[in-house]
Amino acid sequence: MGVGGATAVVTGEAISLGIFLTPAGMARSLGSPALLAAVWCGMALLTMAGALCFTELAVRNPHDGGEYIYLRRGFGRRVGFLYGWMAALVMYPGIASALCVGTVPYVQALIPMPLWLVSLLPAIMLLALGAINYFGTGVSGSLMSALNWLKVPVLVGLVGWALVSGRATLANLEPLTLRRFGSDPLFEAIAGASISAFFCFGGWWEAGKIAGQVRNPQRNLPIAFSAGVLVVTALYLLVSFAFVAVVPVQSIQSNTAFVAQFGQALFGSAGGRVLSACVLLCVLGGLLVLSMAVPRVTYALALGEAGGRANAGPLVFFGRLHPRFGSPANAVLLQTGMALLVLALGAFDRILAFIIFSAVVFLALTVATLFRVITPVRKWWFPAAPLVFIAGSGILAAMLLMHSLGPSLLGAAVVLAGLPARWLLVRSTNTVQAQIVEIP
Repeated sequence: MGVGGATAVVTGEAISLGIFLTPAGMARSLGSPALLAAVWCGMALLTMAGALCFTELAVRNPHDGGEYIYLRRGFGRRVGFLYGWMAALVMYPGIASALCVGTVPYVQALIPMPLWLVSLLPAIMLLALGAINYFGTGVSGSLMSALNWLKVPVLVGLVGWALVSGRATLANLEPLTLRRFGSDPLFEAIAGASISAFFCFGGWWEAGKIAGQVRNPQRNLPIAFSAGVLVVTALYLLVSFAFVAVVPVQSIQSNTAFVAQFGQALFGSAGGRVLSACVLLCVLGGLLVLSMAVPRVTYALALGEAGGRANAGPLVFFGRLHPRFGSPANAVLLQTGMALLVLALGAFDRILAFIIFSAVVFLALTVATLFRVITPVRKWWFPAAPLVFIAGSGILAAMLLMHSLGPSLLGAAVVLAGLPARWLLVRSTNTVQAQIVEIP
């Protein structure tokens, strides 16, 4: 992929279902357009600090795997394995399943279908995504770039139509600084909105996972990370203010009802179908990024644990490329299978609640690896950017512990369960190696 495809990876995962649901809840909780802008800009600053750090890490490690590679080299194989365990087997299958289930109502709004097909639709989507990625980066990368770049004019078009149609009014934004009646307590509102904004931006780091698929990574990855974060920030600010200018803060009842309110205000009776199409475009682009990036983590994990040995236990199966398509085919099959399993269990909502805290911790640890590299970082933003990102992630982690202590600790336990799993894998690998040595 070139710089356009890599930038599409950065924007694609961030601009997903959250752009239609999160701003409404944030606006209602904060109760002030000025506070809403301040939270978005603060999170954009934190994200840009993280993007600068990930750019440096990706340029130093232009291989598939992203955070797994950085953590393994910075903190050792155990920490890297724990991230790979969480990403490949727990968190990302849950996210993929949740997004596929979340798109079903929007598909129904566009295409009437029998109930039996509705129940099968999430599984069909997961299988289709797996098939696209199985047949190589060329196919999946082109489709992913096209869908994710199409999001930008569509969302800008929504904002433009809100202005030229006369549906938006500045009176709904005024006064900018005064909080509306019914807003949440200030600290609780800022904490909740900050967490929502952080995960609305979430996914900008995915480009590091496919660095091995990017042409001229030393030039293209820095542009992709920086440009992607700036595009996402601009779109979130524009869309959030367009939402509030069309539907007053005090009229927002819930996140899901807001989509219908906004669509009705802008497009009348056709509003539901128009907004459903926009939601599907954003979600499908994000799903393509997810299904393309995560198997690269599994692939890198398998190679890292195998250590170049041909007979290195069960994991080596996932460290093979397809002889014809060049894709990490077995890792794609694992990712698709795990997502289908999570879908069958209906456990994706619980997985997301459990893993959020651990995800923040791993992001901070990843950035902290810049302080452990052999060749010192000599950039104008170092050490300010990693310190800002680590401190911001620490504050978010503390907020999550205060807000959801039980799920956060349970999620940490799920991640730590990877240690005995790794011990078993290492033991089986050593057994295989011992048997090979004993053969006369």
